[in-house]
Amino acid sequence: MIEKYVKAALKKEPCSLVLKNATYVNVFTHKLSKADIAIKDDKIVGIGSYNADVEIDCSDKVVIPGLIDAHVHIESSMLTPEGFASLVVPHGTTSVIADPHEITNVCGMDGFNYMVEASKNVPLDIYMQLPSCVPATPFETSGAILDGKITSEEIKKASAFGLGEFMNYPGVLACVPDVLEKIEAAQNNNKIIDGHAPFVVGDELNGYLAAGISTDHESCSVEEMQEKLDKGMYTHLRVGSYTKDMSLVKAINDNNYHRVIMCTDDKHCADIYYQGHLDEALRKVVKAGLDPITAVTIASINSATCYNLNKRGGIGVGYFADLVIVDNLKDFNVKKVIKDGKIVASDGKALFDINKRYLPKEVLNTVHVKDFTEEDFKIKLKGTKANVMTTITGGVMTGLEVCEIKSSEDDVLIEGTDILKMMVVERHKMTGNIGKGLIKGYGFKGGAMGISVAHDSHNIILLGDDNKSLLKATNALRDCGGGLVLVSKKENKTYTLPLEIGGLMSLKEPLELVEASQKLFDKAYEMGVTKDKEAFFSLMFLSLAVIPHIRLVDKGLVDVFKFDFISLDA
Repeated sequence: MIEKYVKAALKKEPCSLVLKNATYVNVFTHKLSKADIAIKDDKIVGIGSYNADVEIDCSDKVVIPGLIDAHVHIESSMLTPEGFASLVVPHGTTSVIADPHEITNVCGMDGFNYMVEASKNVPLDIYMQLPSCVPATPFETSGAILDGKITSEEIKKASAFGLGEFMNYPGVLACVPDVLEKIEAAQNNNKIIDGHAPFVVGDELNGYLAAGISTDHESCSVEEMQEKLDKGMYTHLRVGSYTKDMSLVKAINDNNYHRVIMCTDDKHCADIYYQGHLDEALRKVVKAGLDPITAVTIASINSATCYNLNKRGGIGVGYFADLVIVDNLKDFNVKKVIKDGKIVASDGKALFDINKRYLPKEVLNTVHVKDFTEEDFKIKLKGTKANVMTTITGGVMTGLEVCEIKSSEDDVLIEGTDILKMMVVERHKMTGNIGKGLIKGYGFKGGAMGISVAHDSHNIILLGDDNKSLLKATNALRDCGGGLVLVSKKENKTYTLPLEIGGLMSLKEPLELVEASQKLFDKAYEMGVTKDKEAFFSLMFLSLAVIPHIRLVDKGLVDVFKFDFISLDA
C-alpha cells in the first residue's frame, strides 16, 4: 500500500490526478503557495512539478483543503444523510462532525444507527457523535431516553465518534450523577466531548471545562468567546440558517485563530441549495473582515486538529486528497470538489448517485397523539396579565414580556393584537400533554401553522389565532406522519409537507423538497409571518429549553435562566 505512494512521489509510478499550476492555501504556514499538486489514488503524494494522464489546469483558480463542518445536525436540513451529502459536497464540504440528537430523541438508538448506516455510501466523511442529552432537559416528554448506563455501553462502539453537545450544562455544574456518568464514559473511551454553554462564564465556565468538555458553539458575545478561547476551549464560528452572528469575527485574532473552528449547526435544504454551505460561511466571514487564509484555516485544518482527523484538513504530502477548487478567496464559488482523490462534484452538481438509500421501518410512523377537540386549545388565565414570549431577530434567543390579555369564556382574546397562541403537543407516548403559551411579534394571522421538528424532543409545535385551525393542524401532522402544516381559515384549506422519517426528514429528492418547502414558506409569509423570521424554522427552537430566555415544552413554560417552569399567568 505505502509503496505505490512513495513510487508515485518519486515519479517512478504514474500519478492518478495532477492539479497543474495550482495556487493553494497553505494552512500550515498561513500563506498562498504555488505548485502542481500530485495525487495517487486517495492521497496527495507530491507538491512540485508533476504530470499525469488526468490533469486539471488551475492557473486561474485557487485550491483550498476540503471543508469540515465541525458541528451539524443533518436532520435540520430535512434531508436523509444521502440527500444531505448530495447538496453539501458540491459546495466544498468533504467532512462533517454530525450530532444526530434529533432522530435519536425521537427513535432512540434505532435512530442513531439509521444515521450511521445511511451515511456509509456517500463521498462525505460523516463522523457521528453519540447524543449526550436524550432528552435535552427533564422538562419535556421525549421519544427515548439515553441514560448514563446506555451511554456507557454505546460510547464504546466504533460508530460513536464522540459525545455530542452537552446541552445540560446545569446538570454538569450540579454534578448530577447520571450526567457525570456519561462524561466519564466518554473520557474512559478516549472520545471527545462537544459542549453547548450559552452565557456560561467565570467560575461556572471553569466548572464546565473541568468536567472535560472541549468545544462550544454558543458564545453570545465577543467577550464570552474570548474567555472560552483563553481558557482552552475550541470555539465554533457558526454560520447556519438561524444563527449568523458575524460580530463574533471580532473575537478572532492572530494569537487565537488556531483554536477557532467553523460550523453550520442547523441549515435547511433550501438555504444550502440556494446559498451554499461552508462556502457561504467563508463568504460571510471574509466580508465581515476575517482574513481569507485565516477563514479557510478555521474551516479545515483547525477542525481536523480539534477532532483528531488524521491527515485531513490540509494540502500536504501524505494527506488525504480532499480538495476544493474555487474561483477566488472572496467569492469562494466552487468549481470542482475532490474527495479521497476522486472528482465528486463539478460546477455545483454532485457526480455521485444517491438512489440506493437505507431506510429501516423503525424510523417511520413516529407521530402518536391523542384525539383532541377545539376545547383543548383554549387558554384560561387566572387574571389579565400573562408572561408572553418575544422573538429576537438574528438568532434563536427569546425574550419575556408581561402583557395585558383580555379573556372571554375561559379563553384568551387575541384578535386585533400581534399576539398568537403557541402550543406544544406531545407526540411520542400519547400522553395528551399540551403546553400552552403566548408569543408576540411573529406576524402570522388567519389560521394555524405547525411543525413536528421542535428541538430537541420534537413534539408538535403550533402557532395560531383560531382553535379550530390549531386542531386541524394537529390532526394533519398526525395523519401525514409529521412534517410542516399550514391551515388557512379564509380558504378553509390545509397545506402539508410530510417528513416521514422521524417526523424530521423527507423521502423526497433534494430539489423536490426545496421546491415544495419554498411554496409553503411563501404561503406562510403571505399569511403575515414577518420577513425577519425563517417562516416555519423559527418555530423549531421555541421549545429548546437550553437556550435563553423563555421556552415552551409539552409540560409548560420554562425560564431557562432559572432552569425551571414558570406560570403563564404573570
